[in-house]
Amino acid sequence: MSSQRAAAFVPGHVTAFFSAHSDERPAAAGSRGAGLTLTDGVDVAVAPAEPGERAEMDVGAETPDEANFSGENDEVTLILNGEPAAIGAVTNVFDALGVRGRVVVDTDLPIGAGFGVSGAAALGAALAANEAFGCARSENELVRIAHEAEVKNGTGLGDVVAQARGGVPIRLEPGAPGIGVLDGVPARTRVEYVTFGELSTEAVLGGDTTALSAAGENALDRLRSDPQLPTLMAAAREFAADAGLLVPEVAETIAAVDRAGGDAAMAMLGRTVFALGTGLSDAGYDPTVCRTHPSGARLVDE
Repeated sequence: MSSQRAAAFVPGHVTAFFSAHSDERPAAAGSRGAGLTLTDGVDVAVAPAEPGERAEMDVGAETPDEANFSGENDEVTLILNGEPAAIGAVTNVFDALGVRGRVVVDTDLPIGAGFGVSGAAALGAALAANEAFGCARSENELVRIAHEAEVKNGTGLGDVVAQARGGVPIRLEPGAPGIGVLDGVPARTRVEYVTFGELSTEAVLGGDTTALSAAGENALDRLRSDPQLPTLMAAAREFAADAGLLVPEVAETIAAVDRAGGDAAMAMLGRTVFALGTGLSDAGYDPTVCRTHPSGARLVDE
């Protein structure tokens, strides 16, 4: 049954540490690691494209096969926080589902700062488009489609599967449902964060990730031996230093939280610091405040 309109909410996700794992099959590629999903997230609404609308397409994106289009408008039109935009992973999702339409993405999360906005948009688009256009795919299929879309676009390796799960996910093995393996830290907490700007995910993932992945494997081993939030945060700080990803403003902020008796780390991949409890507030910062999200992505009423 097709309703032609649907909406989804996807929690934000900050990755504490990770190791990158490539594969010829996008569904099997991904990352191992851990992070926190957040009550601050991304709202995605899908509907038929309005007459005359055209998409803002990513430069270099493949031209979709028009035989798979549904409806009169053959574009994927995307609006991000009220402005025309292009998120390649969302276009990839619509290609995989063989549909076209209008996607409205709204979020208060900083873009390109390590909160998994691209993955959230892809997953939300998959869930909402499936409902709106009657695609009749299962949840695992939709998570796989969104995961593959992110991997193909080079904008993420593990956000989608983490955002589908919710909580404090641990990615034990890389890949989409049916291939990857997830666990989690059974905890919930207040989370504070401050952002100092963007860090290119494509640039980091497109380079040599050998040292980064070695640091990520060490961090994962540490957390698996003691799956608690303080261990996750300690492993995250060690990972950022060993992987060579720390930038001065982030390092200074983490040190300030530590001096104030708090627990903070760098969000991967972004110039963002996240802290548990009141760590950033106690260190004199004016952070955004949320909590870990108790569940994963879901359809919502418009």
